[in-house]
Amino acid sequence: MSNYYEVLGVSRDASPEEIKKAYRKKARQLHPDVAGPGHEDEFKEVSSAYEVLSDPDKRQMYDLGGEDAVRGGGGFGGGFAGADFGDLGGIFQSFFGGGAASRGPASRARRGQDALVAVDVELSDVAFGATRSVPIDTYVTCTACDGSCCAPGTEPVTCSQCNGVGNVQRMTRTLLGQVMTSSPCPGCQGYGTVIVTPCKNCSGEGRTRVRQDLEVSIPAGVSTGTRIRMSGRGEAGPAGGPNGDLYLEIHEKPHEFLERDGDDLYTELRVPMTAAALGAVFPLQTLDGEQNVTVKAGSQPGDEVVLDGLGVGRLRRKGRGDLHVSIVVETPTRLDDRQRELLAELARLRGEDDVEPVRDSSVMGKLKERFSGR
Repeated sequence: MSNYYEVLGVSRDASPEEIKKAYRKKARQLHPDVAGPGHEDEFKEVSSAYEVLSDPDKRQMYDLGGEDAVRGGGGFGGGFAGADFGDLGGIFQSFFGGGAASRGPASRARRGQDALVAVDVELSDVAFGATRSVPIDTYVTCTACDGSCCAPGTEPVTCSQCNGVGNVQRMTRTLLGQVMTSSPCPGCQGYGTVIVTPCKNCSGEGRTRVRQDLEVSIPAGVSTGTRIRMSGRGEAGPAGGPNGDLYLEIHEKPHEFLERDGDDLYTELRVPMTAAALGAVFPLQTLDGEQNVTVKAGSQPGDEVVLDGLGVGRLRRKGRGDLHVSIVVETPTRLDDRQRELLAELARLRGEDDVEPVRDSSVMGKLKERFSGR
């Protein structure tokens, strides 16, 4: 008869997440498409183990009576096949401390916590992607004891109070008579062993807190609020437990003269009135260096020139957005006599010298006209 916990390679107190992770790993290794022929029985055994241990009710029955209890076999008698053991499991849990005796001693090793770190990035980082060094405060496995929690050269000793079982049983009088109850051993807190000489470097925790620089990859196309998951790069768990995950939250810094909207970038190019009328080529600083922008003759304020492919890289897609350049026509405000004379001559040549002066069309101007007409 198979031991489902050994089949999946997990402890009897493994969490549902640990069982799922172990099953996926085993299933990938033994799948016929990967392992080839000859592993079908092992693959079925792993699948059966996961089917039982991933279901809380089936797992409880298995812990109490083994494989036969789940299948309705000899563990509880064939007459119970297919019966609902939910209530019966609750009775066993209240009488026997949740099956602690059947699970054995608890493990000191626990998974480390996930960590969230904010990363400030420049517009160029999210446009092209980048690698950055990010300082973080985190837990790492103790280098002195390698996560064992014991001083070098020592090891945990079996608890004399529970003889390594991790729990103690007591006879309790109830309405149903005397029943045996089970609870974690107070001498070892349910671990089955006692650390007599803890590691001084980590105070017996198996991990230490350090500040370190972590190299992280920033993919092109991310934006403020994007979270990047780095599996297994979070805090180390106590007593040599596995690391949690690290999440990087992107904070994009504002750019000096470029604004972003999705994958596209926007900026302004200020040109003289004469250049807008005659047409010209102007240099423009972009994320790709200096580029030439052609302003066509007769360009009007607000006209746009699009530079293809000079925007932000697309997240998980090929290519980049565009750079949109808005034309701002600057009208001269200070003219000397000669410049005024030339503009007046241009106005006469274009038949624009008889244009009426601009009237005040503001609200205050209209009010002035109304009251002055009284």
